Amino acid sequence: MKKQLFSWLSGSLAVLSLTMGHAQTPLKATILSKWEKAVTPENAGQNYPRPQLVRTNWQNLNGLWDYAIRPKTEGAPTSYDGKILVPFCVESTLSQVNKGLKPTERLWYHRTVSIPQQWQGQRVLIHFGAVDFESNLWVNGGLAGSHTGGNDPFSFDLTDYLKPGQNEIVLGVTDPTSEGEQPRGKQLLNPNGIWYTPVSGIWQTVWLEPVANPAYIDEVKLTPDLDSGRLFVDVLLNKPVTNNTTGIRITALDGTNVIASTLIKAGRHASLPINNPKRWTPDSPFLYNLKVELVTVADPFPNVENRNRPRNNAAEKAAYAKAEVTGAPIDQVTSYFAMRKISMGPGAVAGQPVMLLNDKPLFQNGPLDQGWWPGGLLTPPSDEGMAFEIDFLKKSGFNMLRKHIKVEPDRYYYLCDRMGMLVWQDMPSGFLNGQNLSPSEYIEPPRRSQAKEQFELELRRMMNRLHNHPSIVTWVVHNEGWGQYDNVRMAAWVKALDPSRLVNAVSGWTDLGGGDFFDIHTYEEVPREPAAKKNHVIVVGEFGGIGWPVKDHLWDVNKRNWGYQTYQDQETVIKAYRTKYAKIAEMYKKLGLSAAVYTQTTDVEGEVNGLLTYDREIIKIPVETLKEIHAPLFK
Repeated sequence: MKKQLFSWLSGSLAVLSLTMGHAQTPLKATILSKWEKAVTPENAGQNYPRPQLVRTNWQNLNGLWDYAIRPKTEGAPTSYDGKILVPFCVESTLSQVNKGLKPTERLWYHRTVSIPQQWQGQRVLIHFGAVDFESNLWVNGGLAGSHTGGNDPFSFDLTDYLKPGQNEIVLGVTDPTSEGEQPRGKQLLNPNGIWYTPVSGIWQTVWLEPVANPAYIDEVKLTPDLDSGRLFVDVLLNKPVTNNTTGIRITALDGTNVIASTLIKAGRHASLPINNPKRWTPDSPFLYNLKVELVTVADPFPNVENRNRPRNNAAEKAAYAKAEVTGAPIDQVTSYFAMRKISMGPGAVAGQPVMLLNDKPLFQNGPLDQGWWPGGLLTPPSDEGMAFEIDFLKKSGFNMLRKHIKVEPDRYYYLCDRMGMLVWQDMPSGFLNGQNLSPSEYIEPPRRSQAKEQFELELRRMMNRLHNHPSIVTWVVHNEGWGQYDNVRMAAWVKALDPSRLVNAVSGWTDLGGGDFFDIHTYEEVPREPAAKKNHVIVVGEFGGIGWPVKDHLWDVNKRNWGYQTYQDQETVIKAYRTKYAKIAEMYKKLGLSAAVYTQTTDVEGEVNGLLTYDREIIKIPVETLKEIHAPLFK
């Protein structure tokens, strides 16, 4: 209970501080990772930001923009305060601004863009990877779109607002941070303890893209079914197409070799047979390639009146499969997929179900991974920085990570897909004073309808946007008691939305029996055991937290740098780590424990319980030692 009590007290004190209404001046990072040191306006986030829906033509808008901070009651500024480096938030050191945004203020962005001549005749979209929290976009003085939500990507069609030559883009953003109930993860206006620096405004890549006019491929949803050896595919266009000559051609490839292809009428469900599928696992993360084309076909039923045509049945499918494609594709995108299955079933301990990957038991060993960086806060500095962490974890004997109340950029999950890292994806929490539960409470407090609507909207957006990533195997609805409400209903809703994955209704504290998991948090020196469950897998969703403040690698030397147990040398840290993992291995063999989540990958601000320091410079326990300690979990 030591950690549970500390977390509850920390959370309660933090929530009480929300009423103060004043943002602290963000701390300027005194340490940076080597990847953050390499960031410049010219190289900030230059990789294509959406690996699962790729077009060859695009224009990156990361770099220096004009910015201003004004009272939110004022209109757009006529002059600006300076330059901000997008995609880093205004509070971050890498943004080159490093200022706080009060709930009473609005953050303004400004820049001009010119549209390439070769894009003429196409529609032009602007994409935002994420903007925290409420944003409005004006293009050449016209309001082009608005968005509410700090964790999900969104797009606006700019075509009707554009003119030849230079075009003016102005974005206004407000963010209540911890004075609002919205999902925000660990952001706090007055950061302390386990709560961190706010993130306001643009914090993921911004980019332009030309698409076909008037109809184009807007979304591709991929669901593998290993049992039937098929890939189910839904291709969604930006607008309905009612004619009979618009088709969708879908091609699956092993490398460059075509293994399956189908042609369907636009607006229909599709599936591809994947014979003798290569199964995706952490040890063999095989990815197939996919090509999706919007095409024109010769009418499959030229002599049949429209009212008499077959509708979404075998005759229609057979006719379109044989139809002739005419001309070049109207639009085309490339993607990828994997064949894998996540489920629960019998394990070695009678009566205790376990997590299965591709119908085989696999212990999931991972860290709590919060994804914060000293210079960029929630924004990773580069693919190389993200890949370093994933590679370090895999070499250390981890096959899973719990992405803790943060949604990463798409490229992060692409790296997990490609490198073979299972992911438990948390929904970012949000709540006000009195809306969090203590570890001993089992009565969920009421939440305002507006707050529940926003939480569920962003949860559904997160699930939709990340659906195609094979690395994601579990959705985590609530963490501990942070804003928890209607948990059993929510878990059932998430399962209904995505039956292809497992659902962790609540990680730690107030379990009411929903979802597929029974998940405890235990930060004692020797972890506690979870109770056996006949209808749920049992996991230790958080444990560890061994602190070691490494000199010259601390976020703030003037604050308390803490862990749940804190030591001052590597030998003692390793001894404590061995003790904790010995107990986890015992639970695995004796109880049928399915997974364990160690806190945590890196130090974060005032927390020094990472396997890596916050600047990623020091590995506190050697990789070889970590792998040796973890080895019994995979025998």
